[in-house]
Amino acid sequence: MAVLAIRIVPDPVLRQKAKRVRIADASIQRLIDDMVETMREAHGVGLAAPQVAKPVRLIVIETSKDGLITLINPEVVKSLGERGVVEGCLSVPGYQGEIQRAVSIVVKGRDRKGKEVRIKAEDLLAQALEHEIDHLNGVLYVDYIKDRKKLKKVSDEDNRETREGFI
Repeated sequence: MAVLAIRIVPDPVLRQKAKRVRIADASIQRLIDDMVETMREAHGVGLAAPQVAKPVRLIVIETSKDGLITLINPEVVKSLGERGVVEGCLSVPGYQGEIQRAVSIVVKGRDRKGKEVRIKAEDLLAQALEHEIDHLNGVLYVDYIKDRKKLKKVSDEDNRETREGFI
């Protein structure tokens, strides 16, 4: 396993739409392991493959409540309600902003073994799933903030205190 370099805005890979994964072969398994290690090293809650310069539809998320989740080719199939959340991103370090996310969502995809899964999520997991799936579509949370002056500057240390700082 290896810690990979996390791409930072304005890296163009962050704006590309990621390609579907056809088969969860050895290279995908290695990428999953490297992404998990990278996410943990960066004190993040989630990581999408484009953030490590791999434009494929693959995300990893880990919360204390839900454990480690790996999704290949994830997509939101149902979204309910709307709520304001404060969000940050490993690819937009040093900033957080308030945006709107769903209250609850249902996501489908495949686990690392290729088995189809459906996840019903609320709270931080729903937020992280939406955030990481946005990355697969070339969308960053800052795209939802109309007035960039509303981005709040935060220190890396502030975010390390609560892993929820950077999704």
